[in-house]
Amino acid sequence: MSACLHIKRLTGAASLQDGGRRGYLRFGLSASGPMDPLAFAAANGLVGNPADAAALELGLAAVRLRAEGGAARLALAGAPSGLRLDGEPIAAHRSFLLREGSELTVERPREGVFAYLAAAGGFSVPAVMGSRALHQRAALGGLGGRACREGDRLPLSAPPAIEADRCVDPIPLEREAPIRVVLGPQDDLFAPAGRVTFLSEPFTVSNRADRMGYQLDGPEIAHGPGGFNIVSDATVAGSVQVPGSGRPIVLLADRQTTGGYPKIATVISADLRRIAQRRPGEAVRFEAIDLAAATRLARARASLIAGLADRLRPVEGEAERLMRANLAGAAVDALHAED
Repeated sequence: MSACLHIKRLTGAASLQDGGRRGYLRFGLSASGPMDPLAFAAANGLVGNPADAAALELGLAAVRLRAEGGAARLALAGAPSGLRLDGEPIAAHRSFLLREGSELTVERPREGVFAYLAAAGGFSVPAVMGSRALHQRAALGGLGGRACREGDRLPLSAPPAIEADRCVDPIPLEREAPIRVVLGPQDDLFAPAGRVTFLSEPFTVSNRADRMGYQLDGPEIAHGPGGFNIVSDATVAGSVQVPGSGRPIVLLADRQTTGGYPKIATVISADLRRIAQRRPGEAVRFEAIDLAAATRLARARASLIAGLADRLRPVEGEAERLMRANLAGAAVDALHAED
């Protein structure tokens, strides 16, 4: 049997995602891909994969996996989650070897939403239209067009020749700072008071939140005299639609590609991961910046992803010693001393 990860137990959402399915917006298909690209790239980097290799995205999920048919070098990055290797605690944001027959337990995250489990070599599932990413509503990619579930076996590709374990500092979720937006393209279709409400009042993530988009609860954003219907036009990841309810909807990775509600603003690409990591019930505030600032931040994020390899370092011997002694709490403190 080829090497695989057998899902023995799963609660929450889990899907295979890679860098996304590009070039199909004109056909009505959004790119999918990771909700937190930085955490996704970090997990892949830790095991020596390209930044866009397929990884397992866990959304408010807990999972128990067994290595079958061979060992697997793995790493978890993203929302802080407890990890256990054959029942013993280990640290996230580092690579480790899961030997054949051993089991890895990933606990539900303590904060945030999305975590990424990467395997050296990636997951060996067919590419559909150039991508392995699941687009659930289109039933494309992933495991035969669906999300992962208990009992699935996730086939592994041949891993690169990496022997040493590596670690990286966690990337902060930046949960308190406002989500930055560029106003428009239809902010002129809202009443002046509606624009003020959007930028000055707090909202909360509702229970109607998934990979397609997050609907927010909070004060009503008033439309202008033209109402809330427009001729359908294009959307992008981060489009903030405001339907007749006055409650904003932030469109995300699996969004529809066109929409008939006016868009008061667009979340900048650098902050998409930050809003994606907000849980239902958590607060969201918006801050407007100009296009030049948004462009600078997008370039800085691209540079951060491109430079992740330079941030990786060998796992220090002291942390290894502590973990072998099963002083897991001390090991985690040592690895996260600068958090």
